[in-house]
Amino acid sequence: MDGKILARLGAVVFVALAITATVIDMTRKEPAPIDTSVPPVVAPAADPLGAELTRCQLLGEAGEHDPACLRAWAENRRRFLTPATSEAR
Repeated sequence: MDGKILARLGAVVFVALAITATVIDMTRKEPAPIDTSVPPVVAPAADPLGAELTRCQLLGEAGEHDPACLRAWAENRRRFLTPATSEAR
């Protein structure tokens, strides 16, 4: 076998492998895309104020005009800003 025949045989084998790999890749099915638009799961809160604040958060900008949300935010500020009692002393 001389060098020309060996080179041609190598080229034919390379082209055949490239065509086979291309056909396999083109016939492969892509997996279905994962749906990332799942709505958030809201766990029931033990604190009714927490549930109301969550509802107001889900309202978005409409919560600024909702009287129940305004009361809930005022109560939340009162709880947060009121100093703790010193009963443990």
